Amino acid sequence: MSASDRLPVIGLTTYLERAKTGVWDVPASFLPKVYFDAVEKAGGIAVLLPPQAVSEPIADRLLDSLDGLILTGGKDIDPSRYGQEAHAETDEPRRDRDAWEDTLLRRAIDREIPFLGICRGAQMLNVARGGTLHQHLPDVVGDRRYQAGEGIFNHVEVGVEQGSRLATLLFPFPELVEGNASDTSLRQAQGTALIDVPVYHHQAIDALGDGLVVTARTPDGTIEAVELESVPFGVAVQWHPEESPDDIRLFAGLVDAARHYREQRREHPTT
Repeated sequence: MSASDRLPVIGLTTYLERAKTGVWDVPASFLPKVYFDAVEKAGGIAVLLPPQAVSEPIADRLLDSLDGLILTGGKDIDPSRYGQEAHAETDEPRRDRDAWEDTLLRRAIDREIPFLGICRGAQMLNVARGGTLHQHLPDVVGDRRYQAGEGIFNHVEVGVEQGSRLATLLFPFPELVEGNASDTSLRQAQGTALIDVPVYHHQAIDALGDGLVVTARTPDGTIEAVELESVPFGVAVQWHPEESPDDIRLFAGLVDAARHYREQRREHPTT
């Protein structure tokens, strides 16, 4: 087996928006380069997955070729998916993307394909599991600390639950969480390790979806990470790890899990 054969293939969902380049002004699928740079740096092969017509057989055919899945950031999920009317600040729905990601995610969970949700991806996981969202966080916390606007990422302090999979990814050496870390962004408080993360979201998880556990919150109680315990690797964060290019811990964790999934599939192919 060549070195390239051992590289896991990671699918990343994308935007589908109107885009302009040169003389062209057309609907286009795209994703910020920082996402697939992080996958490549972590040792994976990135494949982009644009929204399109979907069914479970189509999702399965696609997932046959993937070893891992990333649900990326983007526009708000249609609130009708979780039984609510749209808030005045909620984005115009992107129903094609909602349906695409929901089906991919559900089938990935059924097949135990490792997945990582980022921002919108964490919200999609919660909604797919029957949970709800706060449609506009300023109504809850009183200000726009989580989304400054104009593409500017704020940094907030997040408490990560010790013993969670997320903690093992972010803090692979337990002694660092015991107060011996030289990294000043890592502190300890009431059973959590505190870190600073880049955020850009005006929505957040409200009622928790079936089977999910909260693994990180901010001091005001906003949920910043959840995990699906019924699968080998199902992690979702509300922040944007791709915006910290020197820190690929979450991407490396997904790629490692995808590599293990790939090896298992080679050893025990389905019939």
